[in-house]
Amino acid sequence: MTQSYRNLIAWQKAKDLAPDIYLRTKRFPKDELYGLTSQMRRAAVSVPSNIAEGKGRHSRKDFAHFLYQARGSLLELETQLSIARDLEYLDAHTFKSTLDKAEEVGRILNGLLNHLQTRPDKAA
Repeated sequence: MTQSYRNLIAWQKAKDLAPDIYLRTKRFPKDELYGLTSQMRRAAVSVPSNIAEGKGRHSRKDFAHFLYQARGSLLELETQLSIARDLEYLDAHTFKSTLDKAEEVGRILNGLLNHLQTRPDKAA
């Protein structure tokens, strides 16, 4: 694996999403600190973390596995955003703009996964 994970657009966008989630959840009710706030923050941090870990692996198969983990965490986050909106912890505009960012990361991850699956198993 020749390039650093820091060069991956998927990692860059996912890393930028994580502080955004911290900012959004800062306004949640204090009784959600160990509930939805914690879950959303952990899921948001998990996405770029899994991308980075996967990039450090020695095969495309391993990299793809961690990209799937990242995508799973991203889908958890999207669900949690929707729940936060239903609970009126997020206004419609904030929900949409944050969900749009998450969906962009998802599209990039899917593209990266498709790229990995169409190439022979060599260092990514």
